[in-house]
Amino acid sequence: MPGSIPASLTADGAQALRARETALEPRVSLKLQAWRRFRKHKLAVASALVLGLIVFGIVFGPLLWPLSMSEIDFGAILQGPSLAHPFGTDELGQDLLARMIFGGRISLAVGVAAMAVAVGVGVTVGAISGMASGRVDAALMWVTDLFLALPQLPLLLLLIYLFRDALRAALGEGGGIFVLIVVVIGGLRWMSLARLVRAQFLSLREKEFVEAARALGASRARLMVKHILPNALGPVIVASTIEVANAIITESTLSFLGLGFPPDFPTWGRMLYDAQQYLDVAPHWALFPGSAIFLTVLSINFIGDGLRDALDPRRVV
Repeated sequence: MPGSIPASLTADGAQALRARETALEPRVSLKLQAWRRFRKHKLAVASALVLGLIVFGIVFGPLLWPLSMSEIDFGAILQGPSLAHPFGTDELGQDLLARMIFGGRISLAVGVAAMAVAVGVGVTVGAISGMASGRVDAALMWVTDLFLALPQLPLLLLLIYLFRDALRAALGEGGGIFVLIVVVIGGLRWMSLARLVRAQFLSLREKEFVEAARALGASRARLMVKHILPNALGPVIVASTIEVANAIITESTLSFLGLGFPPDFPTWGRMLYDAQQYLDVAPHWALFPGSAIFLTVLSINFIGDGLRDALDPRRVV
């Protein structure tokens, strides 16, 4: 009837209205959505600030506290925290704050480097296993299960005991131990990442966008690198943060057992090893490096929880 108003919108009218509303809404990028989800995790934000302060102190600490870590002062042996030595001194009168600044660089470098090794091996093995089928997949998963069945700590101690002297002679005192610890820790931490990446590949390779790329003639390598792997990196990033914390704890354990860095390289774990004989007279010697390990690992774990929430697209912003 002319001039009458329809009681309800037609399907085309409803679609046009929704399209108009969508066009008027501001478009939010994926990075901004991830940041909003991460920001809602209060512990993750606070942990990021704490970890940022620790990293800032390690990197710029020598500029703010120029006292040498190797300066010996027999008049200040085993002193507690003071204005001259905020973290106290050790059995040679060396400043613990200066030694913690230097050792923190090594501890974090070991954690990041070992994580890179574990991620590189794990992603490669998991991606190949997830894209392949049959014997290749079975063989790679058999190797992964074999490494998972190995007792890690005894194997770590054995490998370091066997190859420590050879790498020291080839790469020097500090370089040889650093390479050995990074390779051994990273080489024994890739299995969980490989299984995680394989599960992601098995799920993503059946998605519609992968089928469309395959129909357009994309090779298996291009499907793996360009289409599937970028969509599987979210869980890998979260797992990588956990691997950094695990590597720091493992290095501290090795140093505490006397199989890590020598005394000239005072990592936080090595400082705990040196302080164990003076716990009754100088508890501060173990308190500060132990607290640094605790805060660093705890912060990294909470940041990993925040990244898990931020990279989950199912969560509402």
